[in-house]
Amino acid sequence: MTHYDGDSFFRLSVIGLITLSVFLTALTIWHSWWIGRRRRLVTRILIALAALYLFTWLSPQIYYGYYLMIFDGLPLQIVTGAPPSPTSVAQLLTFQSNATLSDHGKGALGWLLIAASLIPARRRG
Repeated sequence: MTHYDGDSFFRLSVIGLITLSVFLTALTIWHSWWIGRRRRLVTRILIALAALYLFTWLSPQIYYGYYLMIFDGLPLQIVTGAPPSPTSVAQLLTFQSNATLSDHGKGALGWLLIAASLIPARRRG
């Protein structure tokens, strides 16, 4: 069993972290599905992978905003770095990245995004 020693997620309020993470996960999955809902399967999967890529790149800023609310004295700053490489996103999907709850969660999000992309929109009529 993996222990997440030193993982900064465990320094945060558990309820707040879970709430924020569930909200961001649901929003990302729904938005990805909504964008691809009437497209071909391959396109929907590519949209799901793009959503994971953007989430991996940009979500640290949202989590830092949460840090700002619960920790006093943190400077207001941009924490997102350079975009991740396709290799690092592939490592997340195969759970070969860092042994952190954050990276394992991103890997799970990637698979949830792919699974959601398999659900086509219902046609009216």
